[in-house]
Amino acid sequence: MPCGTIGLVRDAPTILHLDMDAFYASVEQAAKPSLRGRPVIVGGLGPRGVVATASYEARVFGVHSAMPMSQARRHCPQAAFLVPRFEAYRQNSELVMARLAAFSPLVEPLSLDEAYVDLEAGPTEPGARAARAAGERLRAEIVAATGLSASVGLARTKTLAKIASERAKPDGLLVIERHTEREVLDALPVRALPGVGPATAETLRRAGIHTVAEAASADRRELVRLLGSAHGAAVHTMALGADDRPVVAERESKSVSVEDTYDEDVTERALIALKVAELAERCAGRLRRAGRSARTVSVKVRRHDFTTLTRSETLRGPTDDSGVIREAAGRLVAAVDISEGVRLLGVGVSGLADFTQEDLFAQALAAAGPRSSTAGDAAPGRPAVPEGAGAPGARQPGASGGTPASASPRRWQPGADVWHAAWGPGWVQGSGVGRVTVRFETPASPPGRVRTFAVDDPDLTAADPLPLLPGPEPDGNR
Repeated sequence: MPCGTIGLVRDAPTILHLDMDAFYASVEQAAKPSLRGRPVIVGGLGPRGVVATASYEARVFGVHSAMPMSQARRHCPQAAFLVPRFEAYRQNSELVMARLAAFSPLVEPLSLDEAYVDLEAGPTEPGARAARAAGERLRAEIVAATGLSASVGLARTKTLAKIASERAKPDGLLVIERHTEREVLDALPVRALPGVGPATAETLRRAGIHTVAEAASADRRELVRLLGSAHGAAVHTMALGADDRPVVAERESKSVSVEDTYDEDVTERALIALKVAELAERCAGRLRRAGRSARTVSVKVRRHDFTTLTRSETLRGPTDDSGVIREAAGRLVAAVDISEGVRLLGVGVSGLADFTQEDLFAQALAAAGPRSSTAGDAAPGRPAVPEGAGAPGARQPGASGGTPASASPRRWQPGADVWHAAWGPGWVQGSGVGRVTVRFETPASPPGRVRTFAVDDPDLTAADPLPLLPGPEPDGNR
C-alpha cells in the first residue's frame, strides 16, 4: 500500500454517516400511492429548471440531480415531474434527526437528508460490532417512523464514513473496519473523494492520476500545482485518509446558520436558487425550534476557486418566517457572481430576539381594543381557513390528517397539496387552460381517483402536507 495504515486516535468505526435515499423523490412516492414504483423527478419545472432529486426508477433512464429539466423530460418523459414541497421534507427530516439524537448527543446535520453521528458520545457499546448493530437499528427506526429508507456508512473518519454510505446505496449499510481502510480507499476512483468533481477529475486524469491510491502516492506539491494550494492539499490529505475532523453538534449562539459543501461545483443558477431556498427553510426551522426570531439574514458563498464571500441584509423587524428569510437569502445570492459555480452555500440569521414582527403587530391590535371578527379572519401571518373547512388543526372528513391552508392560489403547481370540500385531501397532477387536475389520495390510502376542476373552484384550496406515518417516539433509554 502506498501510504501504510491510517493513523488515528479513534479505535473503532464509530462515526456514522446517514444519507436518506433519493429523499425528496422518496417522500413524494410515500405521500402519493399512485407514484410508488414509478419514476419521479423533483425540481424546477420552468424553462430553466433543473433536477433536484430523481427517484431510483428515474435514474435507470439516466436522470440525475443538476440535470436540466428539459433534458430529464427527454430521457424519461413518462416520469411524474413535481415541484419541491419543502414543508413535507422538513417534517420528515425532523423525524429522522430525532432518531439520530436518541443515539448520540453529537449529531451534525449536513442537510435535510444527511448527517454525521458520533456513536462514541452516546450509549452504544464500544467496538465495530456494536456500531454495526446501532446502524441497523437506526435504519429500522427511520423506516418505522417515516416509511423511508436510508443508507448508513460507519468508519473511523468522516471522509470514510461518507464514502461508506455512498457505496451502501440504496437502502444499505457498510462498515469500513480499521484493517480494511487503506484497501477500500486505494481501489476507489479519485472522483469518490468529497470535493472532486468532473473538472478536478479530468485535470488529475491528464496528469495520470485515476485512483485514490495514485493521488495518495503523488507528490503533494504536484497536486498543489495542478489544483491550487487549498484544493490540491485537501485532495492529497483525503487520499491519505488523514481526517481528524470531529462531529460537531449545534451549539447555543447569537446566530443560527446552516451550510452545505457540494462534492461537485454547482453551476446552474436555478439549482443554486433551489439549494439556497432549502438552506433558508432549514435555518428558519432551527430558529423557530429555538423559540427565537432574527433581524439580519446573511449568505455565504464559496466559489469554484475557493474564494469565500458573505452578504447580509437587515430586515425591518425580527422574523422567524421561512418565506421572508428565503426571499432575503435569494436576493443576496442573486447579487453575487456565481457564473463559474459554487462549492459551498450557507444561509444564516443573526440579531436574535424573543419576539417577531408579527408578535408586535398582534400587540398593537390588542392595544387598540377588541374588534369584531368575521368569517375568514385569521391571525397575522396565518392563512385564513375557508368557510366550512373546520377550525385550524381539526381533522377533515375523509382525511387521515393535515389541515387546509390558504385560499386557492392562481397557479396550481404539480405535486402541491390541496383540499377539496367534497373530495378531501389530494395533490395536483397538472393544470392548464383554466383547469386543474387533482388526484385524491393519502399516504395511507390506495391509489386515488382523478378529478378535474376550474382553477378558481371555491371548494378547492391549498393544504398542508399530510404525515407519511404516525411514527413512534424516539427511545432515549438505550
